[in-house]
Amino acid sequence: MIATRDTDWRTYARDRGTGSLACQPAWLDLLRQVYGYEAIPLTVADAGGAIRGLLPLCLLRSPLTGRRLVSVPFSDSAPLLADDDRAASELVDHAVALARHEGAKYLELRTGPNETLAARGDFAASELYVRWLVPLAGGPSAAWDALHKPVQRQVKKARKAGVTVRAAASLDDMLAYHRLHLLTRCRKHGMPAQPWRYFRALWQTFAADGTLRVLLAEIDDQVVAGMVLFGAGDTLRYAYGASDPRALAHGPNNLLMWEAIERAAAAGYATLDMGRTARDNEGLMQFKRGWGATLEPLTYYYFPALRGLATTSERSWKFRLATSCWRRLPLAVADTVGGQLYGHLG
Repeated sequence: MIATRDTDWRTYARDRGTGSLACQPAWLDLLRQVYGYEAIPLTVADAGGAIRGLLPLCLLRSPLTGRRLVSVPFSDSAPLLADDDRAASELVDHAVALARHEGAKYLELRTGPNETLAARGDFAASELYVRWLVPLAGGPSAAWDALHKPVQRQVKKARKAGVTVRAAASLDDMLAYHRLHLLTRCRKHGMPAQPWRYFRALWQTFAADGTLRVLLAEIDDQVVAGMVLFGAGDTLRYAYGASDPRALAHGPNNLLMWEAIERAAAAGYATLDMGRTARDNEGLMQFKRGWGATLEPLTYYYFPALRGLATTSERSWKFRLATSCWRRLPLAVADTVGGQLYGHLG
């Protein structure tokens, strides 16, 4: 049985308290508002109508990248919430049936390691990504002691160079971050950047209650780097980071990461999630090890087969060709085209 009452799933998502932004109604509403995705909070219920499981999905209909069903776009992970194995299996069955009914090219579930999905023969697993988790239970002092010595020196160097960090306080601060985000995504990574309307919606939706936290690094009152984080449950998650390449010698990114860890520990978070990392990006993997983080697999499951951008290795010729071409675009063109294209990439 599929439950359809809107308030039921919202209550279930809140009460489960998974620490995942992907299960929050406001996140699905934002994706619908900014990108036009159809949000589908798939649920199963018992005979009395009480919800036993929730799988948040978005249906993407793109003339460029095709029709697909994803849980959940622009999220590193989106858990499958279920009271028991039977409810979990029913949810997956319903998701497969929905994908077939909608004519989706594939169903993508970003659950991380999941026993129910791993046991199914009709799903393929992708192990391209991991995430790095920094434990914060010991407080800021213990978190500092867990840093590798070179990282501690880099943080001290940034402070000595005059880098300061403050929390964003206005939409104008969010705009300052977005300017750096555009520069970093397009020039450094060769990737399209999320449009300004997305970051504006993030601020308007999540800043007031503290779910969204934006840290800005400054030198002589000029913003030179920034970091966007989301808090949910007992976890503060790093989502985006950007910087002015001219300031990198002063180490603003290192100070930003430490300030994020220190502030998260002081605020009572149990974990700082440093975000998704491709296994074949050894440089970034090594960087995150230096912060005392531990590796956790981030398995994605696909029906009927591996498909989509999240299954493309960063070492593949397709990936390298695409990023090389994007870096060559004038920034104004990359901003305009990227903003129009991004919704097709979820």
